[in-house]
Amino acid sequence: MDGVAPTVQQANKDLLRFLTCGSVDDGKSTLIGRLLHDSKQIFDDQLSELTRESTRRGATGDEVDLSLLVDGLEAEREQGITIDVAYRFFSTPKRSFIVADTPGHEQYTRNMATGASKADLAILLIDARKGVLLQTQRHSLICSLLGLRHVVIAVNKIDLVSYQANVFERIVVEYRAFASELGFSSIMAIPVSARDGDNVTRRSDHTPWYRGPTLLDYLETVDSDSETNEEPFRFPVQWVNRSTPDFRGYAGTVVSGHIKAGDPVTVAASGQSSRVKELLTYEGPQPSAETGDAITITLADEIDIARGDLLVGPILGPEVSDQFAAHIIWMSNQALIPGRSYLARIGTKTTPITVTGIKYKIDVNTREHLATHTLGLNDIAFCNLATAAPVAFDPYEQNRKTGSFILIDRLSNHTVGAGMIAFGLRRGTNLHRQATLIGKAERAAQKHQKPAIVWLTGLSGAGKSTIANIAERQLHAAGHHTMLLDGDNVRLGLNRDLGFTEADRVENIRRAGEVAKLLADSGLIVLCCFISPYAADREMLRRLVPDGEFIEVFVDTPIDECARRDPKGLYAKAKAGKIKNFTGFDAPYEAPANPEIHLHTTGQQAEQLAERLTAKLAELGIIR
Repeated sequence: MDGVAPTVQQANKDLLRFLTCGSVDDGKSTLIGRLLHDSKQIFDDQLSELTRESTRRGATGDEVDLSLLVDGLEAEREQGITIDVAYRFFSTPKRSFIVADTPGHEQYTRNMATGASKADLAILLIDARKGVLLQTQRHSLICSLLGLRHVVIAVNKIDLVSYQANVFERIVVEYRAFASELGFSSIMAIPVSARDGDNVTRRSDHTPWYRGPTLLDYLETVDSDSETNEEPFRFPVQWVNRSTPDFRGYAGTVVSGHIKAGDPVTVAASGQSSRVKELLTYEGPQPSAETGDAITITLADEIDIARGDLLVGPILGPEVSDQFAAHIIWMSNQALIPGRSYLARIGTKTTPITVTGIKYKIDVNTREHLATHTLGLNDIAFCNLATAAPVAFDPYEQNRKTGSFILIDRLSNHTVGAGMIAFGLRRGTNLHRQATLIGKAERAAQKHQKPAIVWLTGLSGAGKSTIANIAERQLHAAGHHTMLLDGDNVRLGLNRDLGFTEADRVENIRRAGEVAKLLADSGLIVLCCFISPYAADREMLRRLVPDGEFIEVFVDTPIDECARRDPKGLYAKAKAGKIKNFTGFDAPYEAPANPEIHLHTTGQQAEQLAERLTAKLAELGIIR
């Protein structure tokens, strides 16, 4: 062919977004390549290059390796697997398509979830020789959680089992039994050979026992259940446009519903209302806008709107809450720990968020609900979460755009999880922060000091408590008001129910931080001695108080010296196997990168280090 490119006519056709998924080596990339090839979507020069590349690699003999059309990364071609998500557009006389080829390996499940989040339908490939595998089940569960309602079971490589009908029927019966409770509206099963083209775009003479449509016929006719303009209006504000002092516009994309000039709108979180004055695009004012349109909205009234706010219609509004329940797909090698602070991006809004509890983890084999305290890579769970401020959302099953979010690690800025909101939690709606007549500033002024949390961190035996005790004595002698929180003392009382797993350590620090904050609110200088091995948890503490009130002190003592001192005999017990999860021995310690105070203890006396600590507090303006 001379070449095919998406035209205006093609773009105006009904669009179906679908993904291919399944276990590794089930033939996903080859199937997409076959669809593109047989529907005449490949340029002549592409086909020539494909033929040369196939010959060079020799993986398919004299035949063209159609998977190379999609496996664009060199690592994928060398290994014969798909790593990234590859998107391709193609069109037939009846419909246009965007297809996502997603990875099959378990470690790339997060990439598969990314593709599924934007799809209307999933083609789940199953190798006819292997049947339903664990990864088949995992991908099916993710598709269900992400709201996909149509699934095509493409039993691939049917040629390698001699086109046996009983093999096909056995796999279909097994899969339907597994997927019976996943909520799919339709499950269409088709026997195919992606390599040879059987039942992909043409009916195969090798499967006379199969009476259904070819894969392409089905894709052209299936009801995609795409978003319609009948859904409630939702407009996440991406940017506040102040191009001139007299102009204020709110830019973003309509994610559902429609809007026209003169319509009433409400800021979901605050409840402030106005009317649409104009709908602006690059081409000028428009009478209306609908799902998918990128626009700038101007309003008749000046109201407080910022990036991340959600503009909605006056009826069928979203929920607004700072607590909700959601399914989480965990995408990081570092475990999810309840109580640890992350960032959530919901629409265009970014806010601190904490998993307050894991209700259960889902076993992808049996869908059984399992008790757990943490989540590992590729785990799927139902959790309760709390945000730092109320957010507007819809349940995911009602609106995939406003009901989904991602979790971001606060230190690395990496995406570590994806979430689908189920419902808001009402437990906190009857709680309101009580204002006090005397504030922190007045209390601290009476004491002639600034309130602060002075957080000493370091290995066991580093000298934290010794230094803090001497420093507190010096501060007390100078007339300052202090309180010392020691890790052991807190564990003997408030935190006596906690052990030393990572989850318990996070909760230990969270509780201690909240106590320290209350003491700082009373105007005190709070010295805290906790190993606090995780940088993310110390960063969470820093955000509990205003800038300048959290002073991180790294008591830096080499582990060999700590073990030599071993004042409590803990290193000896850890070495003998009597203590598990001991920091620096069989549990990690993440040293501070930029502490306000860095105390190197080697060759120094505790009194000298305490004097350096108090001198630095004076330099920072905490004390006189």
